[in-house]
Amino acid sequence: MTTVYSEPLALLPILALSVRQPWAHAIVKGWKDIENRKWNTSQRGLVCIHASAFIRSNFDSDLDDYSDVVSERITPGEHPVPSTLMAKDLDFGAIVGVARIVDVTMRHSSPWFFGKYGFVLTDQQILAEPIPVKGALGFFDWRPRKIVAPEPSARPATAQGSLF
Repeated sequence: MTTVYSEPLALLPILALSVRQPWAHAIVKGWKDIENRKWNTSQRGLVCIHASAFIRSNFDSDLDDYSDVVSERITPGEHPVPSTLMAKDLDFGAIVGVARIVDVTMRHSSPWFFGKYGFVLTDQQILAEPIPVKGALGFFDWRPRKIVAPEPSARPATAQGSLF
């Protein structure tokens, strides 16, 4: 079940965790309840989920892995999880939602667990609009990394006059 983040954006957690797509999407949609990592953490609580930048080779590989997990491990009808996702339907290089880390485990019954360490997630929520942010490794303070769109010109540019 997808839950939309309803708090003011100013209340978003300071720390973010960058996750490649389509895994980030699966987290914030509430399907994926474990984030697999090779490293442990003492971090607990609500964190922002950052969808990393688009890299074709990474996305193609991760999409294949995602499809394998869904087809081999997710019981049909148990969760409305699509077996494949399209890059055009996903956000990249942005904070896309939040999730609460409640534990870290090396064993779990979740069909999404296949890492050395699994960050156990609850309270997954998707943002109504993604926030463009340059990612980083590990947990990072995303606010100084926010990508600000240039301000539109206050007045329209005048057309260049005749060159001749």
